[in-house]
Order: sequence, then structure tokens, then C-alpha cells
Amino acid sequence: MFTSTSAFAFLIAGLISLAVFIVFIKSILGLVIISEKEVGVVVKKFGPRLSPGQLIALKGEAGYQADTLAPGWHFFYFPWQYTVHKTAVTVIPQGQIGLLVAAAGEAIPPERILGKAVVCNNFQDARQFLMNGGEKGRQLQILTAGTYRINNALFTVINSQNAPMHEMAPNQLHVHNIVPDQVGIVTTLDGRPIDDGEIAGRIVEGHDNFQNAQTFLDNDGRRGLQEQVLLSGAWNLNPWFVSVEQVPMTEIPIGHVGIVIAYVGKAHKDVSGEGFKHGNLVEPGHKGVWVTPLYPGKHPLNTRVLKVELVPTTNIVLNWATRTESHKYDAHLSPITVRSKDGFAFNLDVAQIIHIGATDAPKVISRVGSVQNLVDHVLQPIVGNYFRNSAQEYTVLDFLSARSERQMEATGHIRKAISAYDVQALDTLIGDITPPEQLMVTQTDRKIAEEQRKTYEMQQMAQAQRQELVRATAMADIQQDMVKSEQGVQIADLKAQASVKEAHGAAEATKLKALGDAAAIRTTGKAKAEAYLAGVEALGMEGYTAVQLMQIIGERQVRVVPDVSVSNAGSGGMVDGLMGLLLRHEVKENGAAAISPAKKK
Repeated sequence: MFTSTSAFAFLIAGLISLAVFIVFIKSILGLVIISEKEVGVVVKKFGPRLSPGQLIALKGEAGYQADTLAPGWHFFYFPWQYTVHKTAVTVIPQGQIGLLVAAAGEAIPPERILGKAVVCNNFQDARQFLMNGGEKGRQLQILTAGTYRINNALFTVINSQNAPMHEMAPNQLHVHNIVPDQVGIVTTLDGRPIDDGEIAGRIVEGHDNFQNAQTFLDNDGRRGLQEQVLLSGAWNLNPWFVSVEQVPMTEIPIGHVGIVIAYVGKAHKDVSGEGFKHGNLVEPGHKGVWVTPLYPGKHPLNTRVLKVELVPTTNIVLNWATRTESHKYDAHLSPITVRSKDGFAFNLDVAQIIHIGATDAPKVISRVGSVQNLVDHVLQPIVGNYFRNSAQEYTVLDFLSARSERQMEATGHIRKAISAYDVQALDTLIGDITPPEQLMVTQTDRKIAEEQRKTYEMQQMAQAQRQELVRATAMADIQQDMVKSEQGVQIADLKAQASVKEAHGAAEATKLKALGDAAAIRTTGKAKAEAYLAGVEALGMEGYTAVQLMQIIGERQVRVVPDVSVSNAGSGGMVDGLMGLLLRHEVKENGAAAISPAKKK
């Protein structure tokens, strides 16, 4: 019965026996075992000599053999005759490429720098590589991501891991990525030279964006700058064959068109027509100014072989002044110095508004080259010379006073002048006018005097109006009194009329009364006369007269006897008379005083 110790010993014995057997087979039968991750590179120790310059044996010569050993058991590779070097398979990671250098093969022609691509199963068949004319040195063909069984006796594989050992940067062995909104400008490093007079190689078909380098060369691709560009994406490119510069796409902003000036392409063929004598226009793809503009957007253009001139299609304002617009086309323009008819020099600020149509833009660029050239070499002399010539026909003051007329004249003249350049002049505006200081001092004094005169006149008018206002205010203030007075006058008039009428009535009454009194008196007198006559007849004249006297004395209370009688008998009589008068006077006064209160009551 087997124990665990004996089983282990038996296993060890079996392994030793197997090893002895394998060693026996290797030595007797020449067994070589290649694993799945290995490549067997065979070196023959003796045999026919290789030809001078030959490194790899194709016919059993001594040395490195072209054929490698694949994974498995291989017999009759006796150690005394062969040495088999087991090397790891070549692995190219995803996103990377592998470059190869061949140690043997035909010589590369002097006009090329890379070995041509031949059928050789991606360099895994060294025999096929050599028999198909593979060339020694750096190879045009590359290895993409994958695993390869490469005979390292013939080929050296360069990847990102060993790149520094071959004086290369690891990122050169990465798949080339063109980011969005960028284009790749390609320069090829191998091929025939570019033809004389050309600056870039023409577009070649069929090489899959320079990834199939051999097809590019077979189709007469040229060395140097290429007209074709690479768009965004990932490309398997041989850095020994092409270099790529990434640049932004050409952007045409809103309100502009792009006029393409091509330095490469098909032969120049003018399509501008007989009416256009100042430049040449060509169809896209030809050398020259393209007749079709590029409209707003992003365009994948090769800016090394094409020039795009931006032309604004919105209105362009140009200032002959100290200020400058954001487009900077008028950065070199300054106020225009002119001389008037009366010999004064002064400055003008002028603004010119122009418009270039999208379809006319190619003609403008073909004629003058750029919008800046249009401003500097066309508009500046046209506008400047017009105002210099126009100012000589007027005095400074006339130019100032008739500014709007000068502006209208300038608009018409300049519009006609620049229409010959396929540019529309929309308006010409005269800004600040800076006349001579001496003239302005005189003019200012005159103006001040004139303004003062007007001020005095206005003040005089104001005073007159103020007087009218005061008069009107006073009239308004006495209006009430005037109304009262008018009413009083009317009342007085009415009273006067009433008085007149009253007086007239009184007069009538008096007249009537007088007539009545006269009649009464007349009647009374007549009666008295008749009575008198009757009395005279009855008493006689003297007797009737005495009666009448006594009647009057009685009616009038005439004193016939005096109140105080004084005799002539001595002084006592006079005193008695005087005292009697005083007493009489006192009695009268006391009697009047006693009577006055009664009257007051």
C-alpha cells in the first residue's frame, strides 16, 4: 500500500525521468520547444557562407536564418548545429504604432529615405520580405495595434516603451489625433521633390489620408508641404514619413465673407469676364482668387497654401479723425488738412460709410488685395483730395456756414468715384471743423457783439413787456375802483337826471305857485285896493290913513311909550334910567335861559 511519502517520491522520480527523457530527445532528436508567447530565432552554426553584405540566410547558409520557429515542438535542431534564441512576441498596445528598422535587404535609393513597403505579412515573414525586395533601414510601413512574431535578427521594432533608446519621444509612437475644430497640415518627409514653381504637393488619391504611405509614393506623391489636410480623427501615421501641424479651422464670422487666394491648384483660368479688366478670378480648385466666396461658418482649409481675406459685408465706417473704429481699417487715417479760398488752413473730421457686397467682394480683393489696401490706396486719396480741392473754392466762413451743402456735394462725388472699384459709398459725413484760431477770435468777438446786441434787444423787449405787465397789473388793480367809479358816474348821472327832473318839477311847481301867489296877491291887492277905496270914501283920506297907522302899530307891537323914562332932574334921573335898562336886560336873559331847556326838550 502506497503512503503519501512514497507517492511523492514516485512523482519526483517521474519528473526526473521525464526531464532525462526530454534531454535525451533534445540531444538525440534535436527537439526545440517554443511556447505561445515566444518566437524562435534560429542561428545555424556552420554551413555555406553568406554572400558579402548578406546578413540573413535564405538558403541554409551559416548565420541567422530568415525563418523563425512558431510555437510548438520542433525536431532536428541539434544543439551542435543550431542555436535557437527564444524571444518574446512583439506587442503593439491599442492607440500606438510600431516602427521597424530592417538590418538587411536592398539599399534604399538615394531619392528616398525610407524602405519601401513589400508583402511580408507585417514583417512576420522575413524570407518574403527579403525575396520581395525589402530594403534595409527605416521602413515606410508600420505596425498597428496587435501581436506579431518578428524575427528580431532582421527587424528592430520601436514602440513607446523603447522609443527613448532610439532618440524618439514616446508620444511619437502614438496614434495621431486631430481634435475637433482643428485641421492637420501635413508635410511628407519622403517622395520625389515638388515641381519647380510649386509650394506644395498636389492632392493624391487612394492613400487613406497618408496612412498607406506606399500608395502615396506609388501615385507620384511629392515630398514636402501637402495641399491635402487631415480632418479630426485618429490616424495611424508613420512619424518618419509625415509630420502634422494642427491649426484651427478657418472661421468666417457673421457679417463677413472669406475670399480665398489659392497658391496651389490647377492652372490659372480667368472667369471674370470681358467687363472686368482689373484682376483675375478663378473657379475653386485653381490658382488665384476664387470667384466664389466662403460664407459664415468654419472651413477646413490649409492655411499654408491658401490665404483667406475677410471682407465685411456690413457697413464699414471710416474716420478721418483722431478716433478709430474697432475694425482698425482707419487706424492710419487722420483729420484732413485743407486750405480755403482766403488762404486759411484748417482741419476737417470726415466719416465715410461704405458697403461691399458679398458677390462683389472677390472683385475688390482681386483688384486691391485686401480691405486695408482699399482704404489706404483708394479711399484715402479719393476722400482727402476731394475735400482739399473743394475747400479752395470757398472761404472758411462760407465753408462753415454751408456745411450741409458741402456734405451733399462730397457724398455725390465720392459715391461716383469709388463705384468704379465695386464699392458702394452710402454716405459722407463732415464732423468737427477746426478753423484758424486767429479767424475764430475775430469771429468770436463779432459773434459775441452780435449776441450782446441781441441780448440788449431782448432785454429792451423784456423791459417793454415788463412795463406792459406793470400797466396791465395796475389796470387790473384799479379795475374795481374804475368799475365803482363808472357805477358812481352812472349813479350820479341818474341822480343828476333825477335832480333835473326834480328841479324841473320844483320849477314847474314854483312857477305854478308863483302864478298862484301872484294871482292871490293880485286878488288880495285888488281886494285891499277896493277896501282902501271904500275906506277913503267912508272916512276920508286922513281919517282912513290914521286908522291904518294904528292898525300897523298894533300888529307890529310898536312901543309908543318908552320902557325907561329919564327926566332932566339932576344926576339921579340918569342913574335911575341906567339901572332900569340893566334890570330890563337881566330880566330878558333870565327869561331866555329859562325858556332854552324847554325848547331842547
